[in-house]
Amino acid sequence: MNASTLVADHSSRITDSFATMTKPRILIIEDEHALTDVLCYNLQREGFDTAVAHDGQEGLRKAQTILPDFVILDLMLPILNGLEVCRELRASELTRTIPILMLTAKAEETDQVVGFSLGADDYVTKPFSVKVLVQRIKALQRRREGKAPASDVVEQQGVRVDRHRHLAFVEGRQLDLTPTEFRLLETLLRQPGRAFSRSQLMDAAIGDRAVVLERTIDVHVKSLRRKLGRAGEFIQTVRGVGYRFCEEGVPTE
Repeated sequence: MNASTLVADHSSRITDSFATMTKPRILIIEDEHALTDVLCYNLQREGFDTAVAHDGQEGLRKAQTILPDFVILDLMLPILNGLEVCRELRASELTRTIPILMLTAKAEETDQVVGFSLGADDYVTKPFSVKVLVQRIKALQRRREGKAPASDVVEQQGVRVDRHRHLAFVEGRQLDLTPTEFRLLETLLRQPGRAFSRSQLMDAAIGDRAVVLERTIDVHVKSLRRKLGRAGEFIQTVRGVGYRFCEEGVPTE
């Protein structure tokens, strides 16, 4: 085994250590870095995985890419404000069912009414108790699990992933995937035909906490294709961009 292979294998194992089997992922869209650090620390202690964006535009992009289980959304954000982000999330078929908890310094009743009218599921004003916020998130989680959303299972071209049970299949055969490979496959399946950049796939499959090279995604894709067998051909390389899962037929490169 040459040195480059050893580095790639070591990088793959390191990045998989950051992924979790069934932890719900919360996207925190908040421009106060100190606050996001506190929220990440406390939510991770409670068994959640976290991703962070510090402006509305970045938050919308990450939400559309990683499709989190929950969104904590600040109202006053740079570039794109929280109300616009909420409106965009609710307008998209992919993100309209994601629970949104608005977090803001604005306590006026009119702001809360506007937030709820745009589709927010809950509303917390600053300053707040982190313990109370965590309980609000858990309440949203119980409500969401009680509805048993169909979006927990997605299937394309005979390849199926079940997020709730953390299982993946190809033509009925169960796959033995690492947590990173599972998230990578789920991301590609949920938006067939979309070309994802390597950095977007890193956000979705590995997360913000991992400091890795972009070529690490290539290592995971290679392994995933091998495990998928013939169905691995549906993961198409988009030259100069990244990867996509083909909507129909077998891709030609």
